[in-house]
Order: sequence, then C-alpha cells, then structure tokens
Amino acid sequence: MTTQDTAQRPALRSQRLNQITHEPHGKLDALVKTHAPFATQANFARFVVAQYLFQSELVALYNDTELTAIVPDLPDRCRAEAARADLDDLEAELPEPVAGAVKNPTKAEALGWLFVSEGSKLGAAFLIKRAVGLGLSETFGARHLGEPAGGRAEGWKSFVKTLDGLAFTAQEEAEVEKAAVDAFNRFTVLLEQAYAPELA
Repeated sequence: MTTQDTAQRPALRSQRLNQITHEPHGKLDALVKTHAPFATQANFARFVVAQYLFQSELVALYNDTELTAIVPDLPDRCRAEAARADLDDLEAELPEPVAGAVKNPTKAEALGWLFVSEGSKLGAAFLIKRAVGLGLSETFGARHLGEPAGGRAEGWKSFVKTLDGLAFTAQEEAEVEKAAVDAFNRFTVLLEQAYAPELA
C-alpha cells in the first residue's frame, strides 16, 4: 500500500464503511426514486414490504447475545415489528421470505449489516416527512421510519462510537467491510422483489 492510499483511507472504521458503501448506497437511492414510493400509498406499501423483508432477516442479529454485550440496547433498535405493523395499517399482505438472507455471520459481518440498518435511520428522517404527505405517520403506516427513543443522531453516534472502538483483526476488518456492501446489495434485491410486476 502506498502512502497515498493510506492518506485516502479514513482512520475511523465508520468513515471507511461510509466510503466503501458510497457506490452501492447511491445506486440504491436512485433505484428507490425510480419506484416513486411516495407517489401513492400502494407504492409506499411496496417500499414497506422491502423494509420488512430486510429488517426481518436481521432479527436474529439484533437479539444475538454476543452482539448485545457490545451494544446493550440492540434488541430495542430492531424495526421488524414496526414494519409488520405498517403493513397491517396499509392492508398489505405479509411477504414470504426471499432466498439469500444472511445466515450465521461472524461478529464482524453482523456488525457490518447492522451498520447499514442503523445508518438507514438517519435517512428515515427525510422519508417520514414524505410519508406524512400520504396521510401516514409514526403511529400509522410509517412506524418503521419513526424517530427512535433517544433520538436518531444520539442513537447513531452511540452505535458508531462503539463500532469504531472495537479491536478488529485484519480479517475482521475485511469481513465488516464486505458485509456492509452486501447489506446494501441485499436491500437492493429485496426492493426489486417488492416492486416486481407479478406482485401488482
């Protein structure tokens, strides 16, 4: 590795993860816009289907004892049940699981997935405002976009501080980075599934 490469690689793990997920994150954002989730409640319901599928795949990680020892409030951070309630509010069917969910990840891999899931709560601050335009709210139809207890910024800062403070081996660094990219790619797959024509 050259000195220039080192200079371009941020010191903090969270900053490195943001850097390497920039491209898949951008692609996902563009894909969300093409599906116009805030055009109608029906369109938004499909977006919630994708959110529910993604969050339900991570329930085991949010309740993992080893991970909870690292992030004590982890179980409370899970949004699978909120997304399920939103689907009920929107009178949308609960989707069947989609093959390819993350299975038995290492600690570092799990934290990479959780980094993406937790980070999405920041973007949800903008999405909830759009959802209000559809007659939805943090208590009806858009619960999974609601503000977490203690606030979005504080919850994110706390998670990132913990993540940045962990001592990782070189292999674990590679695992957490790959997992974060995998998480964005997985949500992209689930979003495409949720908006598939055959579900119309």
